[in-house]
Amino acid sequence: MTITVSGNKKEVKDGLTLPELIELEKVETPLYVTVSINEEFIQKDAEDSVVLKEGDNVEFLYFMGGGQ
Repeated sequence: MTITVSGNKKEVKDGLTLPELIELEKVETPLYVTVSINEEFIQKDAEDSVVLKEGDNVEFLYFMGGGQ
């Protein structure tokens, strides 16, 4: 199936879960990444149960702190 990850179309296996995608994409520090699918934020406690569907648009959002 085809999904879009961070603006790039990708072919992935049917039934791919969000944790599998995070691993495939080699997301650094996954505990600190917020995931959006089709412009809806996924709660951390729900990530394990998310199964991606054809046409999903996935974004990984990294929040930076610091500065003055």
